[in-house]
Amino acid sequence: MPKTIISDTSCFIILANIGELELLHKVYGQITTTPDIAAEYGDPFPEWVEIIAVKDQYRQQLLEMQIDKGESSAIALALETPDSTIILDDIKGRKIARHLGLTYTGTLGIIIKAKLKGIIPSIKPILNKMKQTNFRLSAEIEFQALKAANE
Repeated sequence: MPKTIISDTSCFIILANIGELELLHKVYGQITTTPDIAAEYGDPFPEWVEIIAVKDQYRQQLLEMQIDKGESSAIALALETPDSTIILDDIKGRKIARHLGLTYTGTLGIIIKAKLKGIIPSIKPILNKMKQTNFRLSAEIEFQALKAANE
């Protein structure tokens, strides 16, 4: 069974805002998310996004005491899905995912992976588009991303 990729809302929003949502599909193929994230996102998803409800609502409610509903549902679904990777950009959500032993990446990680797989020639144009939005990108993180992408 192929690895399941579960995305939180922030990745969908930032990539859609810069016209690069299809990059997610090109890197991973099928993406999974939750009804809570679909509601937060607000727009219809492409056909390559599968929406799956979290079974353990109590676990999700416990997570909601620390992080928002979308991140909580993504982490709860990842806990229920063996061999999954979760896409999270929020620092607090990433700390919780790490503490729970989950594999995670972020939107920058997807862009770097797209470059390393030869899907895009450079991450610089995408980083520049991201900086035009409300996505927070420090000079150090940008430097590390460029280094990881061999640029």
